[in-house]
Amino acid sequence: MTEELFRDDADLLECRATLLAAGPEGLVLDRTVFYPQGGGQAGDSGHLRLDDGSTIAIADTRKSKERPGEILHLPAEGSDLPRWQPGTVLTARIDAAKRFAHRRLHSTTHLLCALIPHPVDGCSITQTYARLDFHMTDPLDKELLTAGIARFVAEAHPVHQRWIDEAELDANPQMVRSMSVQPPRGLGRIRVIEIEGVDLQPCGGTHVANTADIGRIVVTKIEKKSAQTRRVVLGFAEPAEGRG
Repeated sequence: MTEELFRDDADLLECRATLLAAGPEGLVLDRTVFYPQGGGQAGDSGHLRLDDGSTIAIADTRKSKERPGEILHLPAEGSDLPRWQPGTVLTARIDAAKRFAHRRLHSTTHLLCALIPHPVDGCSITQTYARLDFHMTDPLDKELLTAGIARFVAEAHPVHQRWIDEAELDANPQMVRSMSVQPPRGLGRIRVIEIEGVDLQPCGGTHVANTADIGRIVVTKIEKKSAQTRRVVLGFAEPAEGRG
C-alpha cells in the first residue's frame, strides 16, 4: 500500500519516496504527497525527480482499481519511463498552486453544506471551480450564499481533521451529507473534517487550516438540474495563489 502523507498534512508539498513499480498505467511509490482523484476532488499533478536531476512530469493521480491501497502517478504523455527502475529513491513534489486551489474550494463546499441544510447528491472540485448538487426543491439566492461564505471566512474558524470509529458514525448518521459517496467501511476508522462551530462530516480530501485561508470565493451560478436537484457552482473572485 502507498502511505498517504497528504491525509495528515495538506501543507506538505514534497517527500522522499521509493519507486515500487513503473509502467504505462502509472508509477507506484511507497509513500506520496500526491492526492488521488476521489470524493469529487481532482487528483494532484507535479513531478518526480531523481537525485541526478532527471525529472518526470506527473499529469494526474488516481487510485489503482486492481490493487486497493496503491496510488498511481500518471506520467505526462511522451515521458521516458525505461530508466525509472523499482527501488529508485526520488523526490515527489506536487503543483503547489493546484493543491492550494483544491484546498480553498473543497473547504468552501463544507461551508455551503452549513448554509444549505439538504443532502448532497453530486460534487466536483477542480483547480478553477467547484460544484455541489443539493437534493432539494427550494430556490437558492446566489448573493445570500456568497455573503454567507464571506461571513464564515471573515470569522476565521479553525479547521481540524480527526479519526472516528465506525460505531461513532453509526450513532451519528446525520454527519454523512453525501447521497452519492459514502465513507469507506471496513478499515476500522473514518476521517472527519471539523470546521469549528460550522460543519462536521466525513471527508478524505485536502482542506485549509482556517476558513480565513479560503479568501474570496463566490457563487457564480445556481442551476435547476432536475425537479429535486439544485446545483451551486463556486469560483474564485481573484486568481488562486499557490504556496511554495
